[in-house]
Amino acid sequence: MAFSKLVFTPLSFVGWGSLDQLVQETEKYDPEKVLIVTDPVLMEFGLVNRVTDPLQKEGYEVSVFSEVVPEPPLKVGEKLVQYTRENNFDLVVGLGGGSALDLAKLAAVLAVHEGPVADYLNLSGSKAIEKKGLPKILIPTTSGTGSEVTNISVLSLESTKDVVTHDYLLADAAIVDPELTVTVPPKVTAATGVDALTHAVEAYLSVNASPTTDGLALQAIRLISQSLRRAVDNGEDKQARIDMSEGSYIAGLAFFNAGVAGVHALAYPLGGQFHIPHGDSNAVLLPYVMGYIRRSCEKRMGDILNALGGNSTYLSDEEASRKCVEELARLVDDVGIPGNLRGFNIPESALDRLTEDGAKQKRLLARSPMPLEKEDIHAIYSAAFEGIIKEPEAEVEVR
Repeated sequence: MAFSKLVFTPLSFVGWGSLDQLVQETEKYDPEKVLIVTDPVLMEFGLVNRVTDPLQKEGYEVSVFSEVVPEPPLKVGEKLVQYTRENNFDLVVGLGGGSALDLAKLAAVLAVHEGPVADYLNLSGSKAIEKKGLPKILIPTTSGTGSEVTNISVLSLESTKDVVTHDYLLADAAIVDPELTVTVPPKVTAATGVDALTHAVEAYLSVNASPTTDGLALQAIRLISQSLRRAVDNGEDKQARIDMSEGSYIAGLAFFNAGVAGVHALAYPLGGQFHIPHGDSNAVLLPYVMGYIRRSCEKRMGDILNALGGNSTYLSDEEASRKCVEELARLVDDVGIPGNLRGFNIPESALDRLTEDGAKQKRLLARSPMPLEKEDIHAIYSAAFEGIIKEPEAEVEVR
């Protein structure tokens, strides 16, 4: 492609204490009724009050939908959209991890459309999004998904996942305050952090990468790789939380514009069939997908190695790319995520069905620097089950 299309959320506030901008941003839309989309855990932690209290103090009528669950199934999306339509809200605020933000975007846009959410799904839907919908402010409480800067809402189906996607799903404003991530437990910090790292790695290797997304992706890798272990070990490490928050945010900007590929394509069925959290699904597959496609992008993997804190100066491209895969596997291990599918109790008998569903993710697979056919996908799942990084036996095709 001779040019790149770059799309960014209109407005972002990023940094410690940026939640203080919420009331000022809300005033722009002069809403009477505000909907907060969040999850019950944040209700328990009291984080939701940090959003509702200042809004109510200013006189806004605030309602809370807190039935968000991880890897939200289609039926939760349908329930939220119907609730939003019936109650005539003027503004939607998403607060939480990727699931809450994805559902908030979905509710804001489909509130002004007709028909079930299923009609708007990417793989099987028949209707197109035609209206911008309600204004929306997105506030992440994890450092991982990048959902606050993307135009995608991911939903779990019976055995895989699908998305609703349109630029109208972009936030009107994103507020990325690392202070909100301090209470995130180590396990969730690890999973969401590797998710963000995967966004950056896949964006840098994407066939749609550009100089702009390259700069964002490499800086995200630097920030995440130097802070993730510390954030997992000590959630109150302020600088680690700041770096993770910034890294996740700019990784989101990178992958939204360049796209993710094989890791995410194969992760979707793990979440759909076995309800493994998205971050864990990406983490367990990351070294195996990278090892399999390594020969199609050796030079770029050397760049990633350097961003991870390694040094490719005295290594050949092949050596640097192998070292990159090793470093990615080491990071996943260091933050306590199982290194193979057996660690998630996935049986070998599931590999064929995982392959079938993974091969359907053509939107994602099209961005891989190496074409991944069904036999390649099965080989990667098999490697991830056995815990042994494998490469294609035949010569590798490069897009």
